[in-house]
Amino acid sequence: MFERKSFENGFEYIEIKNSVASAKIALQGAHLFEYKRHSESDLLWLSEVSDFEYGKAIRGGIPICWPRFGVLDKSMPAHGFARTALFELVEVRELSSSKTEVRLLLKESKESRAIWNYAFELELLFLISEDLEISLKSTNRDREPFMITEALHSYFTVSDISDVTIEGFESIEYIDTLKNIRAFEATPVKINEEIDRVYTQKSEKILLKDSSRELQIRARGSNSTVLWNPWIEKGSKMSGMKKDAYREFVCIESANAFDDFVMLECEASHTLEVSYRRV
Repeated sequence: MFERKSFENGFEYIEIKNSVASAKIALQGAHLFEYKRHSESDLLWLSEVSDFEYGKAIRGGIPICWPRFGVLDKSMPAHGFARTALFELVEVRELSSSKTEVRLLLKESKESRAIWNYAFELELLFLISEDLEISLKSTNRDREPFMITEALHSYFTVSDISDVTIEGFESIEYIDTLKNIRAFEATPVKINEEIDRVYTQKSEKILLKDSSRELQIRARGSNSTVLWNPWIEKGSKMSGMKKDAYREFVCIESANAFDDFVMLECEASHTLEVSYRRV
């Protein structure tokens, strides 16, 4: 089942329901803000005080960072402009009773060219089923090559951040953006303070564990992964986030960031894919 809905202020989203799972996707930013299998809790964390207003980013779910990740380009909004741009809903297909495919598209506009003067197509493909699969396809429609960095900025709900263990990063070098150093750990990651790392090599499988579940994350088209939690001080100052929200989520973001940028020649495409499986 597919329904096009809106909040009282006119903010539009689509709701998907099939025999195994349900999802909600905002047309602004092609932003998936809810996914769950039937009889299970939400996979994704969504701030209870987040805005659902045009022009404001949603806090939680899976924001799309594109064509920049972070604040490396001072002429562009933090994490790029795609997360507050209005996507076109191209189609919703019922592949089976338990699989629904949703495709959304963003093209250049006067607004985007004022920030980033290129012709492009950005396609989001969601597969809603027992697993959640997302494909982010960037295509250069310009006469000049351009560079992108990007991320699927996934917020995962957890029972408590103190219970979280993350496997799959053992002995992989990371950039600690808080301390401006490169380092690695030989053991699974535990979080007991603010963390902001960019792992610079591909992990074949990441496993997020807490007291209530295990989540398996696999990515293709990406050699970098961002691990983030703002902790107490920074989290209490962030918009759309209550003071103790840091305890409720961790972000594990499949990305093309820093040296893992993508250079697209004319008419070339690049696809970042990720799958999330609750095990």
